[in-house]
Amino acid sequence: MKIFAIQRIIAIAALAVSVAQGGTKTEAQSAILNLPRVSQHARSIQRVGITDISIDYHRPLVSGRKIFGGLQAYGKVWRAGANDNTTFEVSDPVTIDGHPLGKGIYGLHMIPGEDWIIIFSRNSTSWGSFTYDQAEDALRINVAPRTTQNQEALTYGFDDPRPDSVMVTMRWETVAVSFKIEVDTPRLVEESLRKQLRGRAQFEWQPWTEAANYLLNSKLSPETALKYADRSIENEDRFENEITKANALKVLGRVDEAHAAHDKAISLGTQSQVHDFGRTLQTQGRYDEALEFFRDNIKKNPDSWIGHNEAARVAVSQRDFATAVKEMKLAAQVAPESLKAQHLDLIRRLENNEDINK
Repeated sequence: MKIFAIQRIIAIAALAVSVAQGGTKTEAQSAILNLPRVSQHARSIQRVGITDISIDYHRPLVSGRKIFGGLQAYGKVWRAGANDNTTFEVSDPVTIDGHPLGKGIYGLHMIPGEDWIIIFSRNSTSWGSFTYDQAEDALRINVAPRTTQNQEALTYGFDDPRPDSVMVTMRWETVAVSFKIEVDTPRLVEESLRKQLRGRAQFEWQPWTEAANYLLNSKLSPETALKYADRSIENEDRFENEITKANALKVLGRVDEAHAAHDKAISLGTQSQVHDFGRTLQTQGRYDEALEFFRDNIKKNPDSWIGHNEAARVAVSQRDFATAVKEMKLAAQVAPESLKAQHLDLIRRLENNEDINK
């Protein structure tokens, strides 16, 4: 009899949960068996830089009910979902609307009202908000709600993703509330690179060059970038890592050494490598630097299609379109068949006095 009574209590409790979530008797949920839930499980995931952010929750439906100010009273702690704790996890320290929050898993709760309170609790394993304790708060922030189109199922979305931030938005019924997550991506990557490089095969040249370029492009430590470039060169001296070294030396103001590394890179690189690098600089808007590479590269073989192509680009920079057309026609004559159509189009553009360097 005792066992039957306990099972009956569990069944009644499960039915009560279903009804509270808009269910019916046919949708009653079991506390023992793996059965479909009215509020389905979901997980929203976003990576910002190298930081992973996830929200694990269950999605209740409006089902014709008044939710906020009705089913969920204003001023009362809400589990920010259904069933178990809604959880918020970050793989690195972040800031939430400018407030620091450490790496970890948090119970996510909310208090609806004229202004909403978003709560990140150190307790992430409770069932809903029924045993919520404010003493376990890691962070509380206030946010202003917005009116939105009706959202039948509770949804968490990641909006406006950027290299170092993203907006998290909860939408349900006609209410949306958002908070901003910011990540110090460059510093986290710099820290991560040290660990990653220690785990790589130490004779590779590519990872050290990639790490150095990241630091330079992110305007982080040029000293460390130079160290990584030198390590790459020790493993294999190449056009790519000598250019990276030249860039690091330039940032450090060591001009003569930068010129020496630049000249060495040109001597090591094939004409095609140097040309591709110069074109990449042009796509980045670094036109003067690209022309410097082109002038040096032409000397390698002025009669190749690359030599004539780059001579045309140098002529364009001087607004000498007659010479540019002449050089590009020579380039078209000796270019591989696969590049002839491209060169004919460049000739057409030059004949219209178009700057092909931009």
